Amino acid sequence: MDGFFLPQVLDTTRLLVLNDTRVENPHFYLLLLQMGFTNLPDFSSMAAVSFCNVVVSHQPFSDALLFHELVHVEQYRQLGIPRFAELYVRGFLSGGGYDGIPLEINAYDLGGRFERNPKTRFSVRDEVGVGTGGEVLAWCMNNAARGTYRVSHPDLLDVFGHFKNKRFSARIWFPARS
Repeated sequence: MDGFFLPQVLDTTRLLVLNDTRVENPHFYLLLLQMGFTNLPDFSSMAAVSFCNVVVSHQPFSDALLFHELVHVEQYRQLGIPRFAELYVRGFLSGGGYDGIPLEINAYDLGGRFERNPKTRFSVRDEVGVGTGGEVLAWCMNNAARGTYRVSHPDLLDVFGHFKNKRFSARIWFPARS
């Protein structure tokens, strides 16, 4: 992934592969369903989910899956957690669902470029581009908070309360820079 991502992204990202359990949907989904939302993303059916610089996967990481999730880590790095969350939800609401979220469109587009020719390097930082002319995020950027918030493994367990006090088997490792 060298040449695509900043060394600090590769050095600080943590990967977690869950065994015999899945990331559950947040508890507030029940309220959203009662409000009439029918097309909510199902976390348990996703291959992986990124929480700042921690990527939780339901399967072993392929290069394509890792690349996609590292794009989200870069988006988090540039936007910060509050702005990423705001833009993700806004994108979901205005785009009509998961497939219309510009942050996802960005990650899938860049992932497609990588998959078509993994030897042709490009800067994901520049393509995401908060403050560097990147077109994908430019549509929603007005005074976005910048900076990095590090999430440690215990913080990850607090993100969704359903992991608290539950036993689960997982592997966590630091990705090798290749």
